[in-house]
Amino acid sequence: MSFFRLQPLLTSGYFYTMLMETTSKKEEFYRALVSKDASYEGIFIAAVTSTGIFCRPTCTARKPKPENVIYFESASLALKAGFRPCKICKPLEIIKSTPDAIQKLLTQIESDPSHVIKSYELRQSGLDPATIRRWFQKHHGITFTSYQRLFRINHAFKNITQGHTVIQAAYDSGYESVSGFHDSYKSILGMAPSQSKDQQPVNLKRIESPLGTLLICAVAEGICLLEFSDRPKLETELKELGKFFNGPVIQGSNKHFDVLEKQLHEYFNGARKTFDIPLVTPGSEFQQQVWRQLQTIAYGTTRSYKEQAAALNQPKAIRAIATANGMNRIAIVIPCHRVIGSDGSMTGYGGGIWRKKWLLDHESTNKQLSLL
Repeated sequence: MSFFRLQPLLTSGYFYTMLMETTSKKEEFYRALVSKDASYEGIFIAAVTSTGIFCRPTCTARKPKPENVIYFESASLALKAGFRPCKICKPLEIIKSTPDAIQKLLTQIESDPSHVIKSYELRQSGLDPATIRRWFQKHHGITFTSYQRLFRINHAFKNITQGHTVIQAAYDSGYESVSGFHDSYKSILGMAPSQSKDQQPVNLKRIESPLGTLLICAVAEGICLLEFSDRPKLETELKELGKFFNGPVIQGSNKHFDVLEKQLHEYFNGARKTFDIPLVTPGSEFQQQVWRQLQTIAYGTTRSYKEQAAALNQPKAIRAIATANGMNRIAIVIPCHRVIGSDGSMTGYGGGIWRKKWLLDHESTNKQLSLL
């Protein structure tokens, strides 16, 4: 693809390269491309002008010359510029970040939290314990042993809140002594098992997306949090949820997780435009109104804060509405990313402006494709 074919796109505003003002940034991205650095997944898409193809940073195809590569924030922007997706790395598909062997372990832990998978069992299955430990530390921030312990305590917590005795909960969770169970329980949840009877746990899970790691929280009634793991206010949000539901936020399974993961997968693949999963959104009546109004903004469209205020029949409450938008804990599903400035600017977004641009472009592109 020559510069002359790209020129109309450059002048029309459809072409957008990411942080190309400095030579150092180009060199950084090219080094990542050559070394197949997975940490740059979601940061850039590399498009090759000599072939007209765009790739992930981790593509295994032969690397082009640096002068033939330009960089985009997203695959959608590369498509708009006239490039074709690579058939080797398939940049339009979600990265399968969980290997089959790891997924098997996760399923085993969820189905039977009481069974502690030892290192020798991993070796018998052909797995290296050190490799498993590193994977869990990278993707969950804790070791494999700690991950299992959290599930055991979560399982025990649920049993106690459902009327089981502390002794029953201890042995059902795989503990051989009540004292050891008590110490572990108190260390993780900050309370004695006997203090848990009237509390509700907030289950937590990490999942991967094209835009990075997402954190999901849910209670029995529905999803109560969906945020990017690097959101600045995430710790505060988790504390607020624990206080509201009078229970610990702890890694564990929940019936709503599989449904949300499936719907998010469909959304990122362009096959879903609306979500129909139960939500629980603690907040003031005004915040509830704002969040409900956000869900009326159609896929592939945007509104300004002024238009949102008019839709709520509160034209003078623009600033308050913007504040309520920023306090939305359920990203994507409650689409606060669809609210922009009156001048078309992206304005703020808890997950980062680059993610907001990606989401809007993703929706706009798929809306246009569905009309063809």
